[in-house]
Amino acid sequence: MTLETLAKDIAEAAETEAKNMIAAAKDEAQALVDEASTRVAEIESEAKQRAEKEAGQIAREVVASARQSNQKDVLVARRMVLDATYNTAKSTVADPGMKGRAAILKALLAEAKKVGKGDFVVRPVAVDEAAIKKGAGDFKMGDSVDGLGGFILEAADGSVSFDMRFDNMLGRAWSDQLANINATLFE
Repeated sequence: MTLETLAKDIAEAAETEAKNMIAAAKDEAQALVDEASTRVAEIESEAKQRAEKEAGQIAREVVASARQSNQKDVLVARRMVLDATYNTAKSTVADPGMKGRAAILKALLAEAKKVGKGDFVVRPVAVDEAAIKKGAGDFKMGDSVDGLGGFILEAADGSVSFDMRFDNMLGRAWSDQLANINATLFE
């Protein structure tokens, strides 16, 4: 073998080896690309699922928050209506010209005479003082008290008192009838 032949054989062998290495490198590169593409697809799928799940959770939370906010707004509005209704009732009861006021005071004084045996003092609300003085009978008149109307019947020694003011009666009636008031106003 001559040097030329040997060089040619070595060149051919090197070329074949280079082609084989290039082919193997291309195959390995393609395998890496395929693996990377598969992994990218998996990551995209997982990310999409996670995003959809999070979006669904956020949507549920937003809807729940909106419902809660709406419920709060409704409750605040109802509270405002109830307060306005109560204030209207107070204004009506506080009006000295309220229809039936004299009859209510007469009934309260009759009740006071039943429970107030002995030494009792009537402390009227200023708006009803004249009418109460007129119907107080044997009761002593005391200082006036604050209120929408009516009076406080108090033992002279202060040991017992009966609150017969309209404020107290309206408050009790309001509490007792609140369910009916709600039903009337809001159903």
